[in-house]
Amino acid sequence: MWTRAGCALLLALALGPRTDGAAGLPDRLERFRELAQSRQRLLQLDGDAAADAYREMYALLDEEIVENLATGGPFASTGFLQDRLDAFGDAWGAAALGVVRVDRLVVGAFQLSDAPGANTVRVYGRFHDQPALLSTIHRDGRPIVYPLPPAPGGAPQFLTAWEGAASGRDTRALRLDLVRQEGDRVRVAWTTAEALGEDLVARSYQVRGAEIRVRYELRYPGFTPGCGGQTEGDDVFQLGADGAVARVSRAYHDAWHRELHETVARFFDALAGGAPAALARLVPDGRLRARLPTSLRPEPACDAPEGAPVPRTVSVAASAERVPWGLVFRREGDGWRLARAAPVLE
Repeated sequence: MWTRAGCALLLALALGPRTDGAAGLPDRLERFRELAQSRQRLLQLDGDAAADAYREMYALLDEEIVENLATGGPFASTGFLQDRLDAFGDAWGAAALGVVRVDRLVVGAFQLSDAPGANTVRVYGRFHDQPALLSTIHRDGRPIVYPLPPAPGGAPQFLTAWEGAASGRDTRALRLDLVRQEGDRVRVAWTTAEALGEDLVARSYQVRGAEIRVRYELRYPGFTPGCGGQTEGDDVFQLGADGAVARVSRAYHDAWHRELHETVARFFDALAGGAPAALARLVPDGRLRARLPTSLRPEPACDAPEGAPVPRTVSVAASAERVPWGLVFRREGDGWRLARAAPVLE
């Protein structure tokens, strides 16, 4: 077992002066450093030119990893590979270059920039009995790799989390991909893009063994980005012995908010559609119903609930003929009802 100090000694030897090879190629780290020194210009390039530059940088990392895997011994250890990648990361200045071993695979999670296509997960293994780059995956967000128990038949597999930048409400865009080796290639066997949608915004997620848990925003009529107290889903997925991923539970946080806005949506539909019976069920006070303008429409603003944890009354924003209104809904025994409504005096 090689210690950290031993790996550091090997790293010092590896980073020392190198002579050009038979093809006259310069040291990869020096070439990477040259590209890093021009990264401000790189950020200003158009999409195709920037993509070409990122491809060259990743090709340098691929060569470095494959060469060390071919050398074998301590040079193929994840500790040495990580130390080597740290040197490249230091040359870049703000890169996050990580590597983990997943059974017989080595998986790199590389983040060079927040630019589209700049971040990647790269899978290395044996192809025709030689170390090689087997596959690459490019997506938006910061990649994090979680090794998983082997798939049926012993195939290596792992979960990749692609995290977007944190928002001011402590949520972020998220995509989870289950990646599995099949022969000489790897493929995405399951993804939250199909289970929960491409536009998933999560508050939190956890990966514990074969269990995956995600708490996320729900999008429904009345949902307003940036507001608190809105309904969120909380799903638990389990990786089964057959290799399939199944949802085993679903819970809701602040479920009252979606229930309220289901009532609010029916209220506006009944008011605009001339459905007096439906409107009477939602607005029991006849005098209040008579004062409601048919031009009343919802406004995208945060609600004002009263009471916790489940409010008894909530004020909802609306407008009619450019005049702001406040609609106060009260929770009754059989659901929400409109209790008060009036223009908001400025």
